[in-house]
Amino acid sequence: MKIEIPESKKLVYEMVVPIRWGDMDAMNHLNNAMYFRYLETVRIEWMSSIGCGPDAAGEGPIVVNAFCNFYKQLQYPGDVLIKMYASDPARTTFETWGTMALTREPGIVCAAGGATAIWIDFPTQKAKTLPDWLRQLVSS
Repeated sequence: MKIEIPESKKLVYEMVVPIRWGDMDAMNHLNNAMYFRYLETVRIEWMSSIGCGPDAAGEGPIVVNAFCNFYKQLQYPGDVLIKMYASDPARTTFETWGTMALTREPGIVCAAGGATAIWIDFPTQKAKTLPDWLRQLVSS
């Protein structure tokens, strides 16, 4: 399965993550699980920066699916520029997307992935309508 990032999306956050030696696998490239970790890190940092952290007694976003397409190996040493995008707000969900490129080659996307987030009421574990402020923020 290969899922492509849509053309219509909104850049919402950027960060740089260093590749650590311990992130490598036996084939001397970034372990596949680390790509998902990097996407998770940028998503959490963005959500924190907009005051959208999970509140166990309230409501917030959770991820209901995720994917990653691998185009070019990332290897130590290096720093990864991760750009996060958002799009397609629906009643209770929105899409997040991330691209990963080496900072020394920012125009070459090495991997790209995404995740669907759903807004829920944590105590009841039920989906809720996206808050208007978040809907505006993720709309392109």
